[in-house]
Amino acid sequence: MSETDRQSTGDVRRPEPPLPEDSGLTLEEYLAMQQAIGHSTRFRILRTLVANDELSAADLKDAVDVESHNFHYHLDELVDVGLVEKRQRRTADSQGFYTYYRPTAMGRGILEHGVEELMRREREFNDVYS
Repeated sequence: MSETDRQSTGDVRRPEPPLPEDSGLTLEEYLAMQQAIGHSTRFRILRTLVANDELSAADLKDAVDVESHNFHYHLDELVDVGLVEKRQRRTADSQGFYTYYRPTAMGRGILEHGVEELMRREREFNDVYS
């Protein structure tokens, strides 16, 4: 089949807009979230936070086992796109503040219904075709 035998552009169906008009986020914001979780370090950070609900920066860094400078860069990326939130709290035994991180509802959703859903389906396909 040659290029001229293909359908003309007028026959090509266009998909519906991906978001409703009153969406709380823009398409660019959703894509930034997808891009953020697409990096293996950020994926591991978010996954660890979802498993633990909330962790201090030190505990999270130890659990993920990443170099300090890389860790904070990736953690900040997750905060910037809205997948993780940080808060500071004073502890009873300290004069200072500690920073704690936890996944946002969107962070949980994008992990559980996005990447991990694809992984679950791959296991199902492997079981069916094995």
